Amino acid sequence: MLKTNNTDERPWVVHVATYPPRECGIATFSADLIHYSDELFSERVAHRVVAMQTPPLENANYSSRVLFEIPDNDPDAFVRAAERLNEMPQVMIVSIQHEFGIFGDNYGENILLFLEKLAKPVVVTFHTVLPEPDEKMREVTQKIIVRANRVIVMTELSRTVLENVYEATPEKIRVIPHGIHPQLYTNGDAAKAALGLSGKRVLMTFGLLGRGKGIEHAIQALPSIVANYPNTVYLIVGVTHPMVLKREGEAYRNELIDLATRLGVIEHVIFRNTYLETHELLLHLSATDIYLSLSQNPNQAVSGTLSYALGSGRAVVSTAFAQAKELITEEVGALIGFNDHEGIVKEVSTLLGDPARLTSIGKAAYFRTRNMTWENVALLYMNVFSSLLPTFMEPRKNMLPIKIEYLKKLTDDFGVLQFAHLSEPDAAWGYTLDDNARALVVICWYWALEHTDEAVSLAERYLTFIERASQETGGFVNYFTTERQPDQTLNTKNLEDANARALWALAVTEASGLPENLRLRARTLFDRQFSLHQKVGSPRAAAFYIKAFAARTPVHPEDPEILDRIRQYADFLVDLFQRSSEDEWQWFEESLTYSNGVLPEAMLIAHTLTGDTVYLEIGKKALDFLLEHSFEEDVCVPVGQGGWYRKGGQKERYDQQPEEVSALVLALHKMLSISDERIYREKLALAFSWFLGNNLLQQVVYTHFTGGCYDGIGKHGINLNQGSESTIAYLLARLILGSSTIPDGQ
Repeated sequence: MLKTNNTDERPWVVHVATYPPRECGIATFSADLIHYSDELFSERVAHRVVAMQTPPLENANYSSRVLFEIPDNDPDAFVRAAERLNEMPQVMIVSIQHEFGIFGDNYGENILLFLEKLAKPVVVTFHTVLPEPDEKMREVTQKIIVRANRVIVMTELSRTVLENVYEATPEKIRVIPHGIHPQLYTNGDAAKAALGLSGKRVLMTFGLLGRGKGIEHAIQALPSIVANYPNTVYLIVGVTHPMVLKREGEAYRNELIDLATRLGVIEHVIFRNTYLETHELLLHLSATDIYLSLSQNPNQAVSGTLSYALGSGRAVVSTAFAQAKELITEEVGALIGFNDHEGIVKEVSTLLGDPARLTSIGKAAYFRTRNMTWENVALLYMNVFSSLLPTFMEPRKNMLPIKIEYLKKLTDDFGVLQFAHLSEPDAAWGYTLDDNARALVVICWYWALEHTDEAVSLAERYLTFIERASQETGGFVNYFTTERQPDQTLNTKNLEDANARALWALAVTEASGLPENLRLRARTLFDRQFSLHQKVGSPRAAAFYIKAFAARTPVHPEDPEILDRIRQYADFLVDLFQRSSEDEWQWFEESLTYSNGVLPEAMLIAHTLTGDTVYLEIGKKALDFLLEHSFEEDVCVPVGQGGWYRKGGQKERYDQQPEEVSALVLALHKMLSISDERIYREKLALAFSWFLGNNLLQQVVYTHFTGGCYDGIGKHGINLNQGSESTIAYLLARLILGSSTIPDGQ
């Protein structure tokens, strides 16, 4: 009997795997993959589960996403399961999480009956890939590979084994790492305090307990380690594996306890015989100084526990099993031999004796694993599914819920700070008018969706910052030091763009639904500053002046100066375009630089309010030119800030900034309000999805975990700092797409 709503019109991906409440690694993996896939793609795809029973759970309280169960040693049940999925039109892809042992006896050959009957595209993820299988294992694995449309493994070594040992065609294989949970890097002190381990040097191993985990070798190493570092404790976290428990009870755990007692280190060993929830596990990992990954199986293809430890920013000492040889370098830990407690003594003692290096190694592990976060893994799985079904690739907006918590975190009682180190605000670099003006626009747009006290409080703070930055002689100060004083060194630079952004923010505030006192303050400051305004020289400043006056239009519908000013700045841009443009270069300047989208957007806004078709013609030409150089097929590749794109030169593809993508999204959104052409709808969705992985690195740039946006895409990786400009840029793009209440022109 099905347990889920069968009327869901979204296409289904059905996962065949063990699933919670079963306590095993495959079940946890499946639940995490589905959770993060839902977070990113819930508008596009629904995820369902066929739960493997190995053995059946008593009174299993499955979630509603579980369609039905398959007993592992019932061949007929596998056939019936395939037939039932064939009959469901919603089922588009079947994803099998494969591990020997969960599909019955004889190397789980029952799954072949399922695959033989199944008429849906199938993707198989192999969690174990043995390089020296016996003939039966090789036969079963080969038949699975032949039937699968795609095969996923978690390491390059496993890919090589599939090709060389199991004769898999390279075109079928994709490598996607084991996922890790997004979390903040910490030094572990708070976690140790929470667990009652303050002042301790913590070693840790976790996972389902069973022989072959190598824990006895760590205990044998403890006497020598403790002799030099007496405050060392060894955490052994996890319940005994259900199959081991069935076969021999707690014999292995008891042997470990006896060994620690005989060696005189039982007081340094902490057994936590429990299956930890994810947040508890991550807390224990954060409290760890050195993680011990001691599998005694040299052919182990993947260890989720090793991935989690590296992803938590912990140094790792590991045996040289297959995955470890691929992941563990001297930058993130050390490899040792099997059955080698002396190796554990040496490497652990070396790290404990050099705290600075231990910290450095942990940070290196954290940075090197950001591509393995579950958000990125879910994205890669969706890419595999989409390669089998083109309908999955239809450009659509993936609209994550709007979060302003991280913007609040970046904001103190003076304003929004300019930079962050990772996800922690970095006050050393002070504040800018640019950031506070854009943050004020974000809050005005957010207020249109959520009337909250915190929105009013933030708006008041950003508006006050702009008031402080205002100069009596005209214009604004852009840079403020960490001491909250104008930065005289930086404020000698051209401030025209920042001034224009400030006026745009004031105009948006005046036209918003925020409390009247804030709107009146914004109007007063706008009028005073614009009365002191001098001739415009910057094209982007002109664009923001157009946006500012357009935002004022609903509030001052009878004011003739508004259209006069819009024409003035639009004509300035027209003149620039006519001077610079040629057949192959339809642009306002001799180069594409930063925040390029605001220029065609401003022209389109000017057309909307004046009806002048010249503005429309130039805005469209410029936007089409920008689109031509912002995409490589369907991948958004904006102009990089490392060298920009000069007429006659080569476009810089790296140091891509969220601000550039956000400006492109706003320009496309404006174009669609004028001409609802399919190409612009598709490009809009593809541009916004740059934040969610549609980029050269195929990694998420916006992380919903914090609500912050990374600072950009470099040639070798993501800039993991989450500064205010990047986060605000994402929020502007997200808000403009998610609201029909933002007045046209703002």
